[in-house]
Amino acid sequence: MTSTAPTYQGLSQDQLAVLVPELLLSGQMIDRSGMAHLISAFGRDVMGKVAIEEWMAASPVYTHRMRTALGIDGDGVEDMFKCLQLDIGAPPQFMDFRYRIDDEYHGSFVLDHCGALLDVEPLGDDYVTTMCHDIEDPTFDATAIATNRRARIRPVHRPPRRPVDRTPHCEWTVTIEPDRDELPLPPDSVDMFETRAGQLVLSAIDTTETDGWVDYRGPLVEDLQFAEWSTSALVRVAEEVALQHQLLSLGFLVSLRRYAESEAQTTEIFRKQLIGIAGLAADRIRVALDLSADAAGLAQVLALHPCFGPTQYTGLTAEADGDTVTVGIPRESDAMTDGGWTSILDADHVEPLQAAATAVDPYLVVADATEADGDLVVRITKADTPQKEYGEVAVARFSGGASFEFVDRGRSIPITPVGSSA
Repeated sequence: MTSTAPTYQGLSQDQLAVLVPELLLSGQMIDRSGMAHLISAFGRDVMGKVAIEEWMAASPVYTHRMRTALGIDGDGVEDMFKCLQLDIGAPPQFMDFRYRIDDEYHGSFVLDHCGALLDVEPLGDDYVTTMCHDIEDPTFDATAIATNRRARIRPVHRPPRRPVDRTPHCEWTVTIEPDRDELPLPPDSVDMFETRAGQLVLSAIDTTETDGWVDYRGPLVEDLQFAEWSTSALVRVAEEVALQHQLLSLGFLVSLRRYAESEAQTTEIFRKQLIGIAGLAADRIRVALDLSADAAGLAQVLALHPCFGPTQYTGLTAEADGDTVTVGIPRESDAMTDGGWTSILDADHVEPLQAAATAVDPYLVVADATEADGDLVVRITKADTPQKEYGEVAVARFSGGASFEFVDRGRSIPITPVGSSA
């Protein structure tokens, strides 16, 4: 019996509350997948430039989208911090931001735990400096200006850590001053706003729901507890976070083209990035939702996978029938128009789908891939021998995010401004 795997709209509130943090963490690990291949091809300096350019292209766009979706309509530090809590650059707990609000336009944050730092520290101080100085300075401001063009994020202290076990890992101030010049939008982000991803219409939140938060208009809270959000709000957040993946990958692609020797090299590195994160995210999604390690489980993983969604963008479908999964990817979609990840999948290049399949069950193997009626149709079936994990996935597993475990931190607790008497 054939069954089409549900997308985010088909999940329960409890399932969505588990999935959203996973999607945020998956987005953070896109760079764990892609940057290794940049270092191999071009060295550390170019890797740093691409990281800066991709985040500056994408983050103003997806931050604006999340603000709009959740009614975060202020221009102060509280509003900025709310957006950071829903940003793939700052997944909860793995990047453990602790916020302080002094007043409407002044605040600070520390990272009690920075998973990205712990990934990079073994590579040495040069790599730490590239990430925590060269990359963070411009990209933090690019994120901040989506809330207020006069915002600035500046370090109090940051790695390389001295002493080597210093905690918190870093501290930053956030200030917004009325007499300060406004920062312009980064040129790449201006273009990114015009992409299909930047303009995509996603599921509307039902503001009459009574099963949880329908927006984030209330106070900033210490730790977002997604179990307290309404079902439709969680659907929209999941879709927006998947779209953050797509926007970041498009930013990566735009920047990569500036340094690659040819379009063939660009496609090769872009595909390696996708293979790595496709396998790693598939593994974590299946485990997090306790899905079966079989064809039905793979179909569900693919329908929820942020690299292959949201469905409004890619049009991907996944159907399970016994031991077979049939994946359909339309050749006419917003994702294809933008030239993003799904555009590099064709009948001869289905490695990202195989990487996801191997993560669910090594015995699930791509049997054939054909172009039919305007769609790429990929059939994945049970085989007698297991597939080995792709090297690109193994590279991505270098990150501590591959095995990171979220913990229950209880109820959401509002953060009281320091100057408040409340």
